[in-house]
Amino acid sequence: MENTYTLPTPEENILDPADDVELCLASTGQRFFNYLVDYAISYAIFRFVIFKLQVAFLAAIYQYVDSRAALYAISYLSVIAWYILFRTAFEGFTGGKTIAKLMNGTRAVNEDGTRITFKTALLRSLSRAVPFEAFSALGANPPHPWHDRWTKTYVIDEKESRLPID
Repeated sequence: MENTYTLPTPEENILDPADDVELCLASTGQRFFNYLVDYAISYAIFRFVIFKLQVAFLAAIYQYVDSRAALYAISYLSVIAWYILFRTAFEGFTGGKTIAKLMNGTRAVNEDGTRITFKTALLRSLSRAVPFEAFSALGANPPHPWHDRWTKTYVIDEKESRLPID
């Protein structure tokens, strides 16, 4: 018996990482867990750290702003900015993970399974500021909310997925 091996043709790239990618989307329960935990952590940090800075800032600009409505709008926008900054920082610096995603083994990835960039993390966070965006995940299993659709990303279960080599 003779062992034979034929070399692949140039059209056949045996090291093509796209051939070995398999994305297993995170379940509804995993996504809901991520939402609750990340929101709770973001709120706790805001409430016990950022809120004091916000009150000091509003007190400093109070004399220059005549309207309570304007102060309320500034306060509301600062809360939204905090949440966008919090999510962008975590997903951007970790390549698609937040604290909750670290806890349950999920990650946000591009459609091809590659890590998301800081820009994509920012766009995902900005998309979440759209009113009623959180409800866009309801009714679908697995969920694919607007912030995933608009940025062409998925949240996957890392234990079940095969990702491309970075």
